[in-house]
Amino acid sequence: MIKQAIIPLAGLGTRLLPLTSVFAKELLPINGKPGIEYILDECIDAGIKEVIFIISQKKIMIKKYFNNDDFYKKIIKKKRDPRIIQEYKKILKYKKMIKFVYQNKPKGTGDAVLKTKKYIKNDFFLMLLPDDLIIKKNCSKSMINIHNKFKCSVMASMKVNKKTVSRWGIFDLKKKLVRNNYLIKDVVEKPSVSSAPSNKAVIGRYILPKKIFSKLSKQKPGKGGEIHITDAIQSLINDNHKFIAHNFLGKYLDCGSMHGYIKSTLEIGKL
Repeated sequence: MIKQAIIPLAGLGTRLLPLTSVFAKELLPINGKPGIEYILDECIDAGIKEVIFIISQKKIMIKKYFNNDDFYKKIIKKKRDPRIIQEYKKILKYKKMIKFVYQNKPKGTGDAVLKTKKYIKNDFFLMLLPDDLIIKKNCSKSMINIHNKFKCSVMASMKVNKKTVSRWGIFDLKKKLVRNNYLIKDVVEKPSVSSAPSNKAVIGRYILPKKIFSKLSKQKPGKGGEIHITDAIQSLINDNHKFIAHNFLGKYLDCGSMHGYIKSTLEIGKL
């Protein structure tokens, strides 16, 4: 059973400057609700019981957001505003399921994952990237269903414009398993347009095996001097671990850029 999720939150959010010079991008409101809460709601709806946030000291405001009890208690004592009481109850619900670990040096997503090693209890866990919102259908829930059927790792997949493949981890697929699900042959981190094996990209949802920690602990930095999770995944594939590319049915929104952030607010406002 997949009951734990990890969410890397230590990134600086440079694509959303100047907003992120003073504010954590994950707390920026999307249609009046902090972006991270959409991710948490997806986890809860998928049956996740514990979420591990990987933050840095520079992103400590995220921890404060979920641990600001005194502020709420003082306001509620004065006003008894039903809306504020409801908001506080929601924050308390989230707070009960969140743990925090720290990645104070930006060494990549693989390094962030490695920071959670001692907290992961079961053989598989979910990872969600907060810049990637998937609306209209719960991607994590459908991936967990595929995992339960095939008992292996699963990654969200989507076709992207061939000119943009160098932004993504790109799949080379082996064969079709069932509708919208394919066995992965290889995955390459940010390939050039000419060397990309396809235009099918990894989107920010992963069901990973606990065995990935042994790969990450030995892994050398890759492109950009970072520890990439895709390199560890490829190493596991080379050792005959199965990974499935899941072509999700929801709508993908990129909240990590200014254009994408504005578009996400407009799209969610239509729901």
